[in-house]
Amino acid sequence: MAGRLDGRCGLVTGAGSGIGAATARRLRQDGAQVLTADLRGEVDLLLDVTARDAGKALIEAAMARFGRLDFVVPCAGVSAFCPLAGHSDDYFEQVMAVNVTAVFRLIRDAAPHLCASPAGRIVTIGSVTSAFGDAGLVAYGTSKHAVLGMTRALAGELGPHGVTANCVMPGAIDTPMTAPAFAAMPEYRTHWEQKAALGRLGQPEDIADVIAFLLSDDARFVTGQGWMVDGGAMTRM
Repeated sequence: MAGRLDGRCGLVTGAGSGIGAATARRLRQDGAQVLTADLRGEVDLLLDVTARDAGKALIEAAMARFGRLDFVVPCAGVSAFCPLAGHSDDYFEQVMAVNVTAVFRLIRDAAPHLCASPAGRIVTIGSVTSAFGDAGLVAYGTSKHAVLGMTRALAGELGPHGVTANCVMPGAIDTPMTAPAFAAMPEYRTHWEQKAALGRLGQPEDIADVIAFLLSDDARFVTGQGWMVDGGAMTRM
């Protein structure tokens, strides 16, 4: 909706591809000014979100460019199908570092600026595995449960300052991150296409549109929620 986010300024990480890139495009279409970051791709800042000072660097860059910060959308994430026997300590810790710790650090460092905004917004990226489990996704599911819990706690703590915090929980989305698993296991792709009530995989834009809504004034009284965006997959056995 053109103009819905006019005057809003914020950050989107993981914006080099997939959901993050689609989100940055959609928010700009709605009038927002967006600082983008990723390890690679056409973004404003190339950085590793797991670096200890990444959150502060992102906030400093946003404040230098915009002079304010109204929203953060930490889209950077990692996922891979990995049976439990293959879950090394290093693999588990990497998933948690990207999907949880980096999200926490960015939001912690952004919080004072979001509280100073007349419309502070946080949208995190969970997954249907934030609420359900799936074989081969123990580390990923653990991380996404944590993101949903973090988001609910943030809603309670930052709500008195007028900041909303919500978690978008995608189902099976056709992105560069999921492409290797779908290519290696075509039956996995078919399973999710058939499981979805709408009969297809999601596209990054399906998620970006929900994020744009949650950042807008249309969602001003919505906080602490997990928004399952899965084409109805989890409504079916």
